[in-house]
Amino acid sequence: MAKIRLTDGGFTLIPEGVTTFKIVGADYDEDFGKLEIELQTKNGQKHIERFTLVNADGEVNEGALKAFSYFAKTALNNYNVDEIDEQDLVGCYITATVKHETYTRKKGARKGEDATAVRLNDYAVAVGFGSGSDATGDADDEEDEDDDLDDFLND
Repeated sequence: MAKIRLTDGGFTLIPEGVTTFKIVGADYDEDFGKLEIELQTKNGQKHIERFTLVNADGEVNEGALKAFSYFAKTALNNYNVDEIDEQDLVGCYITATVKHETYTRKKGARKGEDATAVRLNDYAVAVGFGSGSDATGDADDEEDEDDDLDDFLND
């Protein structure tokens, strides 16, 4: 009889602290001004950064646009770029400080329950996972640095 490998079940938050992420996906809905950037840690944990670039009234959300501009320029390590396609970010690395924020749900089936959100701030340039610490604390493994170089050369 064949054995089926099982995974560690359940959802876990990315631990607080400085973490390096690889941008593995980006999706921009121009009609609604919604941008989602999918990030992944070295050990596979995922996080989605969301930017609402247009308000409900159709006006540009200046705060979100400034936040995204800083995020994008830092990920690209190019502070002179004026515009990008969201797909330009895929494959880039960024380091950020992860903080947990507890809040009370205001709607939905679990209204009134406490929940914890992950917030990223203090973005910094990263060149692969070997350029900073990550959730596992072993960012300096030589083998992993070789993998990062392969990712860089293949882009």
